[in-house]
Amino acid sequence: MRKLDKYTGVIPAFYACYDRKGKICTDAVRRLVDYYIDRGVNGLYVNGSSGECIYLTVEERKKIIETVVDQADGRLTIINHVACNNTADSMELAHHAEELGVDAIASIPPIYFHLPEDAIADYWNDISSAAPHTDFVIYNIPQLAGVALSRKLYLKMLENPRVIGVKNSSMAAYDIQVFKTCGGGEHVVFNGPDEQFISGRIIGADAGIGGTYGAMPELFIAMNDCLATGSLPLAGEIQNVVNGIIEDLCAGQGNMYAMIKEVLRVKEGIDLGSVRRPLAPLTEADRELAQKTAAKIEEAVARYGL
Repeated sequence: MRKLDKYTGVIPAFYACYDRKGKICTDAVRRLVDYYIDRGVNGLYVNGSSGECIYLTVEERKKIIETVVDQADGRLTIINHVACNNTADSMELAHHAEELGVDAIASIPPIYFHLPEDAIADYWNDISSAAPHTDFVIYNIPQLAGVALSRKLYLKMLENPRVIGVKNSSMAAYDIQVFKTCGGGEHVVFNGPDEQFISGRIIGADAGIGGTYGAMPELFIAMNDCLATGSLPLAGEIQNVVNGIIEDLCAGQGNMYAMIKEVLRVKEGIDLGSVRRPLAPLTEADRELAQKTAAKIEEAVARYGL
């Protein structure tokens, strides 16, 4: 296998798993890993936005990735997001991830203060230096981080031999094309926005990492298979269905990840708890919507024979 061949296909963003007291539940982490393996995904992106990373402690994030790696046992590509809002904690998580043997670490830029690009590059290179034998993925999500990855900064980061790609979660599909054409060497561009899985892949993304994949992995795998066989009309049809489901997941008063966890509880019997405050938990009306959304996913899976 070439170095980058493992970064392909459908890679769900892993959800934070809590018990009834809001503490990390390692049993739920293990059940969720097994669920993804059973569904046939290519890998997992752990401790990112979907993992509520900015609301977790360093020790909680260590416990999650330790449990994921142990349960996956080499059966999935594992990318661990290690960014904290200070360099020291980020480097500690990067070193810990390398000791566990993850395939790659990833990082958003520092948030809140708007730093110049040289300072952002220093931050990422410092993190990478703490895991000198591990691939590094840049995470571009300007709508939340408050800073956008530029072509100039990406080219600068590609000078670091451990940087193998970018997870692009900006909504402009054009950004994927920009990053894909940067540099002369091999590097991976991951499509971030789930609503443009098809368009992002067609314009150049090598794989997808997404926060709603976990609610309906069969549908994203089906789209990925359609791309491989050139069945673009069917891929577009499934994307339209998926986008309607994503709208439902975002339609409640509670946070989208709380809705997804409820969908998984209803549909798969997997209890991941709620979300961590200040993220909003579900209302009773949201629970009714989650049941309808779970039924819609099951109907789509059956319709396409998945």
